Amino acid sequence: MNDRRLENMIGHLLRAGVFLAAAVVLTGGAIYLAHHAFDRAEFHTFAPGGPDLRMASGIVQSAAHFRGEGLIQIGLLLLIATPVLRVMMALLGFALERDRLYSTVSLIVLLILAYSLMFMS
Repeated sequence: MNDRRLENMIGHLLRAGVFLAAAVVLTGGAIYLAHHAFDRAEFHTFAPGGPDLRMASGIVQSAAHFRGEGLIQIGLLLLIATPVLRVMMALLGFALERDRLYSTVSLIVLLILAYSLMFMS
């Protein structure tokens, strides 16, 4: 694998990730608006309702039932996952090229990303 091929693969991955995330968010937004277009907005009190979408199982379950909120959140998670996958692909590509310096840098970046996604909230 050469540098040009790796760059092309990463470019295709980023493009596909953004387009997929946008399609999922737009689909979720359309479904959400179809169900809630004429709901009256209540700004005096805040009362969270619906499924607990903060938990991964709640998001997946909501998206599996084609609920707008769940699809929007899955799309946003796909958008967040895209650069993480880019770093993983770069790490794999540099490892295949036997480039120790860039493999090490990519691994450190991946570890920082994983730590921040798991423990920083």
